[in-house]
Amino acid sequence: MPDIVVAFFALGVAAGLARSDLKVPKAAYDTLSILLMLTIGFKGGLALHGNLHWRLLPELLAVAALGVLIPLLCYPVARKLLRLNSANSASIAAHYGSVSAGTFAVALAYAQSLQLEIAPQTTLYLVLLELPAIIVAIYLYKTLSGQDTGSKAAVWHEALTSRGVVLLTGGVLIGYFYGPEQSAPVSDLFITAFKGLLALFLLEMGLCTAQALTPVPWRRWPVMLFAVLAPLVLAGIGMGAAWLLGLPAGSALILVTLVASASYIAAPAAIGAAIKEADIGLAMLAALAVTFPFNVVVGIPLYARLLAVG
Repeated sequence: MPDIVVAFFALGVAAGLARSDLKVPKAAYDTLSILLMLTIGFKGGLALHGNLHWRLLPELLAVAALGVLIPLLCYPVARKLLRLNSANSASIAAHYGSVSAGTFAVALAYAQSLQLEIAPQTTLYLVLLELPAIIVAIYLYKTLSGQDTGSKAAVWHEALTSRGVVLLTGGVLIGYFYGPEQSAPVSDLFITAFKGLLALFLLEMGLCTAQALTPVPWRRWPVMLFAVLAPLVLAGIGMGAAWLLGLPAGSALILVTLVASASYIAAPAAIGAAIKEADIGLAMLAALAVTFPFNVVVGIPLYARLLAVG
């Protein structure tokens, strides 16, 4: 049986395809996403408390380098093989170079269910992969399309102040500086309720997936095929990185899953603001309607088996 949280995702997909009137109000979804990202950051900060050392710097820089490498690999694939224009190629590169906090949460829950060792710094992988990918993709578009690249400060501001980055980074800092003892009055809300929050979040993601696939946009089959194959190729890169870095089993699984994931929260907001010509709906079709369910249902258990931990 898959992890119980996956069942909530399946329920959402089934309800959406059956055209049920089930809906998660936007305000509730916004609250869930805020709580989920804040919880992930907070849990990571608690784990980092007393465990952050300079010797982690090479590992963290290597993870950030992946955030630079992946969009550089994805852009020419989208441009040459998928035959997308420059704006949409940069958008796909940003979405697949960036990462999914929802997928991270599922991978974290899966690793914990297997009682795998997870290094304290693992939560930092989220921000370290997300920021460089968005910056690199926007820079690629501005440079290759011949547009002015002088507004780098605006690009950095857009990326650094996005909701996901603020919540994840803020949660890490609060958890790190306060530690388990001083954060006890609020830690139960975040830690005990983590799986419940994730289940409700995945219910909404299931509804969104069904909506994006109704009717199935067959004319976009090259992009949907890319959305299935890309996670497998990117997971291979993640496995190589995890092996070179000598990560513990849980951290390796989470890194591989993150590298194989695609953003559907931070990247759409940043790219929509920076590249007006990009079709965000196309990137969301790939990232949310195809890659996200693939990773949640098939990818994470597959990556665990390939890493010989599941």
